[in-house]
Amino acid sequence: MSAFILSCALGKEIVIVEGLENSLSELKAIGRNLNQLTVLCNMGKLQAVELAEIKQQFGVLVESITGLKAG
Repeated sequence: MSAFILSCALGKEIVIVEGLENSLSELKAIGRNLNQLTVLCNMGKLQAVELAEIKQQFGVLVESITGLKAG
């Protein structure tokens, strides 16, 4: 795997984006929430799920990532 990644990266520009740590943390939290809702639905404990808040959080996250600049 390391050899494959190295061969893909050779000769290409590597861009480092500063500030992704917070966005990745938020993305993980959203993923955990979706996973918990999925488990509860599969267990039959939820019949309908309201995803408006998760969609809103994801939209904010995408906007914050879009505004990041490469360092």
